[in-house]
Amino acid sequence: MASYLKTTKELLVFLGKSLFSVLKALIFTFIPKPRKNVAGETVLITGSGSGLGRLLALQFARLGSVLVLWDVNTEANEETCRMAQEAGAMKVRAYTCDCSQKEEVYKVADQVKKEVGDVSILINNAGIVTGKKFLDCPDELMEKSFNVNFKAHLWTYKAFLPTMIANNHGHLVCISSSAGLVGVNGLADYCASKFAAVGFAESMFVETFAQKQKGIKTTIVCPFFIKTGMFEGCTTSSPTLLPILEPEYVVRKIIDAILQEQLYLYMPKFLYLVMFLKSVLPVKTGLLIADYVGAFNVMDGFTGQKKKT
Repeated sequence: MASYLKTTKELLVFLGKSLFSVLKALIFTFIPKPRKNVAGETVLITGSGSGLGRLLALQFARLGSVLVLWDVNTEANEETCRMAQEAGAMKVRAYTCDCSQKEEVYKVADQVKKEVGDVSILINNAGIVTGKKFLDCPDELMEKSFNVNFKAHLWTYKAFLPTMIANNHGHLVCISSSAGLVGVNGLADYCASKFAAVGFAESMFVETFAQKQKGIKTTIVCPFFIKTGMFEGCTTSSPTLLPILEPEYVVRKIIDAILQEQLYLYMPKFLYLVMFLKSVLPVKTGLLIADYVGAFNVMDGFTGQKKKT
């Protein structure tokens, strides 16, 4: 009898909590969640020398955060540092770091801890793309893609997560891609690295939740192609459903997601439907839809980031 009562109680508690969580989610669908204050928080952004990384730095500067900027390009990163100071950053430090090199990541991380202090918001944004068909892609380029797009996340978490756990305060942000949700023709190595980044970030979210580390938040960002130059030459035949995204729009959405402690952010919203359809439709139907929206040909005109001369 006691065992039956205990089981019934656990079921009722589970149903009650589940209903509450669903109602809460529905409410915040129509009413924006409160935004947290990041003034004084130390924000580390990898790949801050250009593109999304630079724009994120400028937005956090305006929000009063302390900025730690990492990029392999010293000159570009110093320019971001200067722009962040002009945007009102209370404190900003730029570090040259090749995120594809584990020992360099650990070395620069130690430098940051000594010179700046504890990092409370970690944004893994650095990324590269080869844009080659799998059999045409040299092994060293595939290995570098994995090191920058995925393995760097392992190393930065190892470097900064322990202090976040000790303080029960931190936010882990994974800038992945729609290519980390569905396979893309011509992007095999990139997709694999981005799938890995999503899987790792999601697993670490579950791990911190299971260990009741409630002060550690996670945000996983998966946008379609963005007009930063990284996917220069790529096109979409369905601009209404899958538009090439403006970087300023993407950054606004990322900042909102971080401030509202949103776990998943997919852009455009059509990707939420794609993920649902991927789970329920027959494979052949999914492939027909992908063909219809031109998903098989998005990389046909790829030229990639133009190097400055």
